[in-house]
Amino acid sequence: MTSLRRVVVTGSESVGKTTLGAQLAAHYDVLCVPEYVREFTRRKGSPPVLADREGLARGQAAYEDEYIARSRALDKPLLLHDTDLVSNVAYSHHYFGDCPPSIEALAIAHRPDHYLLLDIDVPWIADGVRDRGDRREEMHALFLTTLDRLEAPYTLIRGTWTERLAMAKHLIDSLLFAPDTINPART
Repeated sequence: MTSLRRVVVTGSESVGKTTLGAQLAAHYDVLCVPEYVREFTRRKGSPPVLADREGLARGQAAYEDEYIARSRALDKPLLLHDTDLVSNVAYSHHYFGDCPPSIEALAIAHRPDHYLLLDIDVPWIADGVRDRGDRREEMHALFLTTLDRLEAPYTLIRGTWTERLAMAKHLIDSLLFAPDTINPART
């Protein structure tokens, strides 16, 4: 059985996480774990509230576990994630002022091999759900500090959409084919 590497596309709102995750999944012919909060919010019909935090984290973790099992069953070398529990931690701090230790512990327990942290150097696009277009620097800084605090390995991905895709592919290729070339810390 092939060793499974996990890479998460993460960052604040409107930086292209879902698009890049889908492009990478198609390129590598692998699965991409969807963002649980999107499905939760669609079913609920309203934004999450404080009482939803634990359920959102458990739902995201369950999505991840399901996709890990599916990827292993398919003997895939890579699993991509369109965000993960780091987003739960960051947004919990942002919207509610703190994050329960149980959610942070779950994020650490589910830590992937590497994060692709998307920069805010692309246009912000309103979609009726996104609400932080005027606070992009603050949100990006929150993701940086969250990744650092959780000791998560990441690489900052920036530039045009084409440059972002090329950077991400290069990093993933390095991770898959020459894993010793990727510093497990931050790049």
